[in-house]
Amino acid sequence: MSQPQVPPGIQVRYTENEDAKYLKAWLMEPSTLQWFPMQDEIEIDDAVMRWIAFYRYKCSLTILKDGVPCGLATLYLQPYRNLAHQCEFGIIIGEQYRNQGIGSYLLNSVMHLAKEKFKIELIHLQVCAGNPAIKLYQRFGFKEFGRQDSWMKEKEGYVGRVFMERFL
Repeated sequence: MSQPQVPPGIQVRYTENEDAKYLKAWLMEPSTLQWFPMQDEIEIDDAVMRWIAFYRYKCSLTILKDGVPCGLATLYLQPYRNLAHQCEFGIIIGEQYRNQGIGSYLLNSVMHLAKEKFKIELIHLQVCAGNPAIKLYQRFGFKEFGRQDSWMKEKEGYVGRVFMERFL
């Protein structure tokens, strides 16, 4: 897997602890939050703390457009050798930066990092059923391997989640 060509104005770097404020802002966007299980700012703060903590292992990437952070992807590395060949990842793109190829470039970059630096063989994710990002994951060769129909409880009922994976 080769590293993709960098689009103009785009830079990728390892995530820094200071990127937490951007992650929180993206999660606070209603169009983003609808796809995550958090309900309020306290829960979002908890999620940001857990997500951003992986920056220490250099397994999280932040993508910038014209020097401004616009997305983040993190590999949730496994601490056990028998599981170290695989990992889950999370990815988020700020609302104003979607549909510009930024998510595709970041997804390529995090898969490259997984394979080349961490020797990951199988990468997987979970995503809310109905999330438009499922089409992106399918385009990148991810296949559904499971589903939970009553995952997240909302006022109107339940929202499911889809588990997807691909070999690198």
